[in-house]
Amino acid sequence: MLCKEVIGNIESYPIGNKTVDTLHLEWFEMTKRIMRKRTEHGREVAVKFLKEGQRLHQGDILLEDETTVVVVDVLPCDSIQVTPRNIVEMGTVCYEIGNKHLPIFIQEEKVLVPYEKPLERQLEATGYIVEKRNCKLLNMLKANVGHSHASDTPSLFSRILDLTTKQ
Repeated sequence: MLCKEVIGNIESYPIGNKTVDTLHLEWFEMTKRIMRKRTEHGREVAVKFLKEGQRLHQGDILLEDETTVVVVDVLPCDSIQVTPRNIVEMGTVCYEIGNKHLPIFIQEEKVLVPYEKPLERQLEATGYIVEKRNCKLLNMLKANVGHSHASDTPSLFSRILDLTTKQ
């Protein structure tokens, strides 16, 4: 079956007595515009989003028929969790991870990133509170900010520090 848009989310969409057929996806598949996968019950689902910037979320309903709804479920994975002590540390750790062009997730006031041993070592050496976890990565930051190493353009880090130091 072809899905061109999300119908709703299981948290707010009334499904009544319909059976939930789960489509398990990895965190990195949530931003894909075109993919073909099988649900838990073996139904083939083709996703073809036409608009740029669309992304799936936990619980999104992709398809619905008389008896069944196909619902997205993000699979857990190994991740690095950083617990910032304050807003400056939050901005700094996000900048340091983002500068490596890695995806960042913010969940329950914690910073999460897919697990990489070298990054874990670097963050620990820098003094952050770091923990390896196996969890669902759900709230990816939208990092559409331009990236430049030119000295005439204020960096994202500089802009974050400016925001945190203003009274």
